[in-house]
Amino acid sequence: MEIAITEGIKVIVDNYYLPEYSVPDKRHYVFGYKIKIVNLSANTVKLLRRNWIITDIAGDKREVVNGEGVIGKTPTITPGNSFEYVSGCHFISPVGKMSGSYVMEKINENSIFEVEIPEFTLQPKFSIN
Repeated sequence: MEIAITEGIKVIVDNYYLPEYSVPDKRHYVFGYKIKIVNLSANTVKLLRRNWIITDIAGDKREVVNGEGVIGKTPTITPGNSFEYVSGCHFISPVGKMSGSYVMEKINENSIFEVEIPEFTLQPKFSIN
């Protein structure tokens, strides 16, 4: 589990290997990740955009993914509340990394800020030595 806090917004990431969707003999490794965004601040915030940097260790393939919201939503999170979602990715090697940021708006201040998504490694348990 990885955790980062930016301006009172806590991002908790947990990830897991999905062997039922992976085909290692064909260099296809699938992972899921669960993210919980907790609003510890006094401001109501809205998640506007996501920015991901995805790196596949096999060939140092690096991909930048930007888009509106997460899983088709742009959630508003009031103070003391949270939003959770699950998503996934795949790699050609058994090890990859993801990191990034969310672009959020402080609703009551009408200001935009970035929230860190902590870097996390995606790796099946069988490849850990």
